[in-house]
Amino acid sequence: MKRTTFLLILVAALAGVAVFITTASQDANAQAAAPIFVKTIPVGYRDWKVVSVAHEAGELNDIRAVLGNDIAIKAYREGKLPFPEGAIVGRIAWSYVASEENNKSFGRDQSFVAGSPTDSYLQFMVKDSKKYAATGGWGYSSFDKDGKPTNEAAMKTCFPCHQKVTDRDFIFTRYAP
Repeated sequence: MKRTTFLLILVAALAGVAVFITTASQDANAQAAAPIFVKTIPVGYRDWKVVSVAHEAGELNDIRAVLGNDIAIKAYREGKLPFPEGAIVGRIAWSYVASEENNKSFGRDQSFVAGSPTDSYLQFMVKDSKKYAATGGWGYSSFDKDGKPTNEAAMKTCFPCHQKVTDRDFIFTRYAP
């Protein structure tokens, strides 16, 4: 009787362990499959080097500076793809406005300068192939002018758009020497 009770307890315990391992594995797989978004602004980003600048028309309608941390800049300069772990590419965007002061100096309307920050003022891509495996090895972020992260629904639009440039490791901006 004692032996039978012991075997039943042992079988129940093993079944419980099997269920726990299966559930934990499914939870881990679900987390790995879900994109993870960067929730903090990288420290010191305003001291990074310029990758390029751009004017975006259409719905974006802004001017922007694209920056890279030292790891990203080194990869850009060496033409190294994919970008190495720890590379971070950032973007700062502003509306653009006519510069009356500059236009007076030029004698005609031709000068535009940075105006107010856009709704998604700061954006970053952080390379971590393990943490962000579900999104091509990149974590995406967007912050408003007050440093508040963009909502997750909006962030889900990042990776699908960046998938259009897989041959450039999901990065739109090319290095402007």
